[in-house]
Amino acid sequence: MIIIRKNKHTIIFLFLATTIIGCGTLQVTETEKIKDRSDDKNTIIKETPENKIEYYNNEDENVGEVSEVSKIEENHTDSIVSDFTEEISEENKKHVELLMVGDILLHMPIEEAAIDESGNYDFDFIFENMKEEISKADIAMVNQEVIIGGKDLGVSGYPSFNAPYEIGDALVNAGFDTICHATNHSLDKGKKALLNTCEYWETNHPEINVVGINKDRSHYENIKIIEKNGIKIAVLNYTYGTNGIAMPEDMPYAVNLMDEKKVTEDLKYAEDNADFTIVCPHWGTEYNLGVDSYQKKWTEIFRENGADLIFGTHPHVIEPIELLNDGDEIITNNHGNGDMLVYYSLGNFVNWTSGKGEGIANRMVGGMAKVKIRKTDKEVAIDEYEVRALVCHVKKGHEGITVYPLNDYSPELASENEIVKQDSSFSKEYCVELCNNVWGNEWK
Repeated sequence: MIIIRKNKHTIIFLFLATTIIGCGTLQVTETEKIKDRSDDKNTIIKETPENKIEYYNNEDENVGEVSEVSKIEENHTDSIVSDFTEEISEENKKHVELLMVGDILLHMPIEEAAIDESGNYDFDFIFENMKEEISKADIAMVNQEVIIGGKDLGVSGYPSFNAPYEIGDALVNAGFDTICHATNHSLDKGKKALLNTCEYWETNHPEINVVGINKDRSHYENIKIIEKNGIKIAVLNYTYGTNGIAMPEDMPYAVNLMDEKKVTEDLKYAEDNADFTIVCPHWGTEYNLGVDSYQKKWTEIFRENGADLIFGTHPHVIEPIELLNDGDEIITNNHGNGDMLVYYSLGNFVNWTSGKGEGIANRMVGGMAKVKIRKTDKEVAIDEYEVRALVCHVKKGHEGITVYPLNDYSPELASENEIVKQDSSFSKEYCVELCNNVWGNEWK
């Protein structure tokens, strides 16, 4: 590994090498593509006969060289590598990149698009365009709107949902590592489906963080704290209700409800044991582009009790983003009535409602929240935040449904989205205008 500082930027060269012990000689045998962090260009490294390494951009223009790199004192190389490793290690410990998307709402047309002629399900196609971005996050979160009870219980859509286990596999393949399950549909198929869901995750993907539903009381009472890059992050997930379906008599703890006593106790535990607290409430009014009184009430409760970040779901449309601050310019950790960032609703990630008429187009636009938190000597706080607009593209046929970044979605592709048949106002221009109206200039 060679590290060169040029124009106050660090450029890292990676190559395969052989080392002759005692002679301190490194011989370059193969080079790889790297990224020049000073200008973010893809760069190719080339070795010249004069034992120099030259690096070129995509236009094959020479943009610099390094002399005499084939012979380096072994202890000097070790020092460079050691210094670099220490620098990267310390930097990684300072921040975590969080990502959250909205509802995985599996209406029957989506289930039907995922099944092949042999009756096997595969949902990977939904996430194909977003997988790379999702996988880059340190913690990638998603709201799994419907229960994953398995196809033996019968795959079903609205109004009483149940999904096959393969949707869970697809979420993991896409890069999600934290699944929010507390929704109004958590008990659609009763106790059996909920326990099946818990067992599926524990058996097939024990590494995944599952919040919001509980197989036993200990899960209900324990707060999920994820440690990443030296930062402890509490993740809390609650729903306003379960569509009038009562908790199983022997499992009153099955789903986390927005009970004020429970929520405040959890927040106190998180404040005492974690560096940063995220709350994912399933709240609000369906299809409402604004913030209702219920959300305002709970926002104050969350803020008063030390929550730092809110990722809201349930309305199935996007809602505003608000930074509640204590008056200081710098965002600091919330220890009660301090700084708190609220994404009121991230809308749907994927859906294909059967509804028709005005407002249906709104349900096709979702948000991908991206928040970087940073650890200083004193505390952990939000450093940067944004939202990326997404659009769900639906077309009849096998694997005909996927999600695109709105900025990459062409007017021509929008005209082919079959949701146009259900709401003729849907278009690329309509989606952009919707994001402007709800998010202003805060979206990408």
